[in-house]
Amino acid sequence: MKLIVGLGNPGEKYDGTRHNIGFDALDFLLKKYEPLEKSVWDNDKKTKSEIKKLTIGKTPALLAKPQTYMNNSGLAVSLLLQYYKLKSTDIVVIQDELDLPLGKIQIRFGGGTAGHNGLESIIGALKTDKFIRIRMGVGHPKKRIENKELSIKSDRSVSEYVISHFAETEHKDVRNMKKHVQKQLELLLEHGFETYMSKYNSKD
Repeated sequence: MKLIVGLGNPGEKYDGTRHNIGFDALDFLLKKYEPLEKSVWDNDKKTKSEIKKLTIGKTPALLAKPQTYMNNSGLAVSLLLQYYKLKSTDIVVIQDELDLPLGKIQIRFGGGTAGHNGLESIIGALKTDKFIRIRMGVGHPKKRIENKELSIKSDRSVSEYVISHFAETEHKDVRNMKKHVQKQLELLLEHGFETYMSKYNSKD
C-alpha cells in the first residue's frame, strides 16, 4: 500500500489557500475515484489525520490529510507509518512549492525542503528524506510583484502569501494543475518511481 499525503492546514479559513493545495489535490483525486456520496473523509484520531482508502489503478492507496497543522505534519505522518506498518519509501507527499510558477509541477525523490515547514517536520519526525514529493507550483510573492501579476503590497511576507487565497484569474490554472497531478500520480503508482522518471517526467 502507498501512503499519499496532502499537506495543508485544517479549518475553513485555510480552505482554498496556496498552502492547502496538497489538501485540495487529494480532494480532487477522491472525487474521481469515489461517488459523491462516498467522497467523505474519515476522521482518524489515532493518526491525527483525515483518511480514505482507495485503489488507484491496481495500487492500494491510503490518502491522508494531517490535521496537526502544517508545521507539525511529521507527527501525523509518523503515526500513519507506525499504524499501517509502512516505510518512508511508501510515501508520496503532495505539497505547495513557492519556487515553481503557478501551474508547474515537479516530482522528486529525497533532497532538501527549500524551507517548507511541512517537509521539515516530516523529515525531522522520520529521520529520513527518502520519500517522493509532488511539488505544486504556487508562485513566489516577490517574483509576482516584479512581474506585476498581482496587485499586492511589496512588503508582503511569504508567510502571508502562502495562506492567501488564489485570485479568481488563477482558478483555471489551479484546476489544470490538480488534473495534471492526478494523471502523474496514476502513472507514478503504475510504473514505480524510476520507470516513471525515465519514461514520463522529462515530458512535464
